[in-house]
Amino acid sequence: MSAPGRRGPPPLRPFGLVLHHDGRWSHEGQPILHTRLREHFDRSVRFLPKEGEHGKYVVTLGHFRGEIEVEECGFFVRVFDAASGCIQLSDRSEERLDPATLTLSPIDGALVCRVKQELRPGGLPARFLQSSHAELLLHVEEHAEGWVLRLGSDTHAIALEA
Repeated sequence: MSAPGRRGPPPLRPFGLVLHHDGRWSHEGQPILHTRLREHFDRSVRFLPKEGEHGKYVVTLGHFRGEIEVEECGFFVRVFDAASGCIQLSDRSEERLDPATLTLSPIDGALVCRVKQELRPGGLPARFLQSSHAELLLHVEEHAEGWVLRLGSDTHAIALEA
């Protein structure tokens, strides 16, 4: 029940849930080991651009919605398809990879790209998981002018920097 005169959901507050840079989840310092719960959290991550000064990441569980702490990226690239240039994210959304946004994580050198451009200018970071990272690297070639990524029949210059 909401307070008198109050409309909408209660204000978002952190509740101890952390999405770590490598995709692990923890709650109040304890790892979340239940596979189906982790998968649900992965699928239910949302970015709310109008919450707070810089936007907030949240997850939902039933009727509960709570703010989460994100170490590096709120989304993860699960699948990379070089033929189409599309990526599938941890929230099950799909979009076309923008090769110009590829960078390396300053934490450990994993590939990171920008996604969900409609939510924030410049997009939100998404980290490649090991399998999608390896798949993308199979399509990187060294040319005289530098590194390029082959997507279908097109090549895109990339400048990977941490």
